[in-house]
Amino acid sequence: MGTAGAEHSDLYAIRMAASYLRHGLTGTATFSLFLRGLPPERGFLVVAGLADCLSSLEGFRFTTEELAYLTAVAELRQSDVDALGELTFTGDVWAAPEGRLVFPPEPLVEVTAPLPQAQLVEMALLNLVTFQSAVATKAARCRIGAGGAQLVDFGARRTDGFDTALAIGRACAMTGFAGSSHVGAARRYGLPLVDTMVHSYVRAFGDEHEAFRAYATDFPEAPVFVVDTFDALGGVRTAVAVARELGLPPGRIAVRLTSGDRLGLARAARKILDEAGYVQARIMLSGGLDEYELARLSAAEAPVDSYGVGTKLGVSADAPSADTSYRLVEYDGRPVASGNALPGPKQVYRRASGDQDVLSRRDEPAPPGHRPVLTHVMRAGKRVRGKHSLDEARGRFERDLLWLPSSARRLRDPEPVGVRYSPGLTALAGA
Repeated sequence: MGTAGAEHSDLYAIRMAASYLRHGLTGTATFSLFLRGLPPERGFLVVAGLADCLSSLEGFRFTTEELAYLTAVAELRQSDVDALGELTFTGDVWAAPEGRLVFPPEPLVEVTAPLPQAQLVEMALLNLVTFQSAVATKAARCRIGAGGAQLVDFGARRTDGFDTALAIGRACAMTGFAGSSHVGAARRYGLPLVDTMVHSYVRAFGDEHEAFRAYATDFPEAPVFVVDTFDALGGVRTAVAVARELGLPPGRIAVRLTSGDRLGLARAARKILDEAGYVQARIMLSGGLDEYELARLSAAEAPVDSYGVGTKLGVSADAPSADTSYRLVEYDGRPVASGNALPGPKQVYRRASGDQDVLSRRDEPAPPGHRPVLTHVMRAGKRVRGKHSLDEARGRFERDLLWLPSSARRLRDPEPVGVRYSPGLTALAGA
């Protein structure tokens, strides 16, 4: 993850920061990165990207090369360049931890820092949190749609860049995917690597039986045969024949279907495998899957053990972005109402029962029976040690998913958990 300097800032933020510095506007500011609304058919948002945000803030600085470029193009004085060159991030961050479910208009992140610093990090934070949260939410919906079947991240091939592919792998791991086909994501995040072949392997051999035998001989531990290069059900029979020839245990092999009548082919493949005595052989489906297709197959009790989910997940096809905003809510001790952002630093309180959340001023006490959602994750520019690992984010997500009311879990026409304002926030917003 790179630094949050000029390469990850908008020009307006840099010019504004320079102007703040010229005019002595360096008091403490709080900006709130909050959720204005949910994408279509979403009943919640899964927080993701915070780990990258904290890394970016810890590494915040302008490089010599960036400052030279700005000197040439941004109408900055030498005094501006010198001042920007000395900046690092020294502020505090409160945030909903990764894996937590949030609802509008709750904050995902709040930054309290000298005004120029807090302004400069806007684009980096919005970029990291917005995309990763949108993808994590899509992955969570796939989990809901798939029922008890395992899910595997197949998204790297059609994502927008290598860093994005890694971020998607992490979001999938956070939301309970069983593994990934992407070596980099599996290595970095300790995920199981999922083995499979593709159609080109079969076509290169020109003979399905020869291709399957070669692959299973070379990689006998748990081969997954793609069976629909020519004829899907014929491919299943070929997989059984090869497994018998090589003496592979039934529980070690799997067949993968990538197209056609998924439900009908899965049922027919299961029948062939069972009649051949390969009751423990697994069936995987892939190819253009999303949460709605997964839910259809699950409702029909498709005999599928795992699904490889790729393109529609990796770009969150039906909702590629979350409606987030980054607004000034307090400056130099003065609450600021900015657009549709509520004034003042905030806290979110939640009950175990799944009732409405309470959005309050940060300095208000918790309502009875409620616990805070936002935690202090960075102090004076340094990450606060705490429960911020991927494993802890995964556990947090699983607990929140169990907590989530069924009305908010629905894939169609969900009803998000309501958010009410505390008396203190209501009074401040009306002031």
